[in-house]
Amino acid sequence: MTPPAAEPVSLPVARAHLRLDTNDDDAYVNSLIIAAREYCETYQNRAYITQTWEMALPSFPLRTITIPKGRLQTIEQIFYKNAAGIVTTLIPEIDYVVSHRGILGRVCPPFGKAFPYEHLYPLDPVVVRFMCGYGDTSETVPARVKQAMLLLIGHWYENRMAVSELRTGEISFAVAALLSQEKIVMV
Repeated sequence: MTPPAAEPVSLPVARAHLRLDTNDDDAYVNSLIIAAREYCETYQNRAYITQTWEMALPSFPLRTITIPKGRLQTIEQIFYKNAAGIVTTLIPEIDYVVSHRGILGRVCPPFGKAFPYEHLYPLDPVVVRFMCGYGDTSETVPARVKQAMLLLIGHWYENRMAVSELRTGEISFAVAALLSQEKIVMV
C-alpha cells in the first residue's frame, strides 16, 4: 500500500482549529492528523487522498470483482499465481474491463470471456493493485470528513489520557453523524 502524499487536514488548519500560537506541539498535532485520517478512513471504508492498495483474493469470482475503498481511479495491475507458482499478469481491455461508475469500482471479463480458470496457488493467488481516493489534494475531500477529523484532533489534543472523567459520547456522536453519510458497507 502507498500512503497518501498529503493529508485532508493540513497542519496550519489543525493549529488554527486548536487555537495554537506556537509550533511547539507540531509533531504531536501532525500525529493526531494522521491518526484522525486513519480513524475516519477505517470508519467509512474509504481512502480520501489518492492511495495505492492491493486486494488479495482466494480465487477469481465467476463474474465481477468489486473494488473496496470507493472512488476507484485506476486498476494498476491484476495478476494471479497458478498451482505451479507461475505468475501471470492480465491485460486490460483484453482480459478485463473496468467500471468507475458508482461508489465502488468493478472489474469483470470482457463480453464473451471469463476470468482464468485453473488450479491456483493455495494462498492469495489473485492480486488486484488499484489506486483510489477523492483526488490528490485536500480540496477534493468532503467538508464533513475534514470537520470530523478536526473534532477528533481537538478532542485528542485536549484529552491525552486513555481514561478521563469527561463524557465522550457527544464527540463520538458528532463524528459518527458526519462520517455515516458516505460510509461504505460491504455486504
